[in-house]
Amino acid sequence: MSIIGGLDVHRGQITFDWIDRDSGEARRGRITPATRDRLRRWLQALPCREGAFAVEACTGWRFVAEELRAAGLVAQLAEPAETSSLRGPKRRAKTDRTDARLLRELLEQGRLPACWIPPAWLLDLRTTVRLRKTLVDERTAWQQRIHAVLYHHGVHGVPRPEQQLLTRATRDWLAGVALAPAGRHALVVALRQIDAVDAELDPIDRWLRGVARRQAGCRALIAAHYGIGPITAPTILAELGDVRRFAGGDQVVRATGLDITVWSSDGKRSPGRLSRQGPEVLRWALFEAAKAAARPTSPDYPFYQQVKDRQGGNRATLAVARKLARRMRHTLLGLGDAALVPVDQLPPPLAEAA
Repeated sequence: MSIIGGLDVHRGQITFDWIDRDSGEARRGRITPATRDRLRRWLQALPCREGAFAVEACTGWRFVAEELRAAGLVAQLAEPAETSSLRGPKRRAKTDRTDARLLRELLEQGRLPACWIPPAWLLDLRTTVRLRKTLVDERTAWQQRIHAVLYHHGVHGVPRPEQQLLTRATRDWLAGVALAPAGRHALVVALRQIDAVDAELDPIDRWLRGVARRQAGCRALIAAHYGIGPITAPTILAELGDVRRFAGGDQVVRATGLDITVWSSDGKRSPGRLSRQGPEVLRWALFEAAKAAARPTSPDYPFYQQVKDRQGGNRATLAVARKLARRMRHTLLGLGDAALVPVDQLPPPLAEAA
């Protein structure tokens, strides 16, 4: 017997729809609560241990895929946007059951828009780089709050860029600024939160630099591409993964969300905007690396200046970021399997923080 099914994962429940291709038996229902232990018991109760299940690549897919593989079944990850487009026009309200049935039908027909499932160590690296980006965004928000408080009280001479707020000289200057008690309290709280975030970021940055020094894919990216450093290299590798699944450079750009949308027939979306379909952290890392093209020593400096003169610095940086995405594919392709070899004997960032 062989089972083909779809699992629609939500925080409260997992809706299933499967069919046994040999006996014709079909089942659909819900697994509640949506926990690892409950899913494991449900898998053990299946009539056979051969077959495959499709799961959308949304939050929660990792433990579902791990349990499917542990039960001897094949886990197929579906790309959410393409899966939704294959649903076609809605004739009735969409439900969890229809989603699970759609996944099962697409898998059965061989039309499932499959996603690559990274190895466990790369998923952990991806979690770490996304955590770092969240902390950086939080620190930036507090820095912007400091600027807002100072401007609201009419204080001039605020240091820019925001990173200069973290210097000792600037903190001494802030201590002497005349503010109302509420404004002073907001300033003290913001600086305290920035210090707390920096304390969390420091071990993560040290750990990522260690990964960049030892991992072959990260070393190759840093050596081959101007602007990619010990922080952006692990971020790009974690989010991009195995580039052998991309047929060309344009697919890499599309996966990053840096491609430009075209005019839609319904006229509701203006042309010339980024699709933003890929992971936000990957776009951030590519954009940060592409900023280095503004330096005269960069090999992309002439191209950057040409685009900047016509369309501005922001679009010039985006154009360089797309070039980097295409080039990185060739770099990682040349390494083959070595590009994704895990780093051994490197403690996690939590151990360094302790």
